[in-house]
Amino acid sequence: MKEYGKNTIGENVQVFEPVTLGFPSRDNLNKTDFSGTTIGKNAVLRSGTIIYCDVEIGDDFQTGHNVVIREKTRIGNRVAIGTATVIEGNCSIGNYVSLQSMVYIPTDTIIEDSVFIGPNTVLTNDRYPPSRTGGLKGPHIRKGAAIGANTTLVPGVCIGEGALVAAGTVVTRDVPDRMLAIGTPARIKDLPRQMTGNSSHDK
Repeated sequence: MKEYGKNTIGENVQVFEPVTLGFPSRDNLNKTDFSGTTIGKNAVLRSGTIIYCDVEIGDDFQTGHNVVIREKTRIGNRVAIGTATVIEGNCSIGNYVSLQSMVYIPTDTIIEDSVFIGPNTVLTNDRYPPSRTGGLKGPHIRKGAAIGANTTLVPGVCIGEGALVAAGTVVTRDVPDRMLAIGTPARIKDLPRQMTGNSSHDK
């Protein structure tokens, strides 16, 4: 395992080489005395994983192969990051989150607890690239939301608590709590009855 900076690793961590911890951000290039990666107990780090400096990760964390997690990112407990997923800097990810393979998470994204994001999903944070007019603002995905495969989220949108985004959707506006977003651009609908927990006699 290649290490940069000062790293802290919990008990019972499995590392499948090559893995890099504490990779220096631009500010820490050519330095040795900086905060590296902190990882809790029972992690599984598969080959190709690169985690930058100033990243804090809780217990029971696991990565697929070739995962990149950039600096100043905070990740909770029981989080799984799929193969070839990229998490850019300054992100916040809660507990019990599952990011499937080839997900892209840009800088300044917030993902709350118990969120599922399907493969090949792309979140964005720059509304007018490459000018960065208006600054960068990543999406905010609230507790218990689920996002299907091949979805795109534009900068700054909020996916509500318990909401569902169907596969292949392009989300250009906020999705309310416990609603369904589907289509390109997304249309907002009620969740299917079988997903709400309500049976016919509840109505």
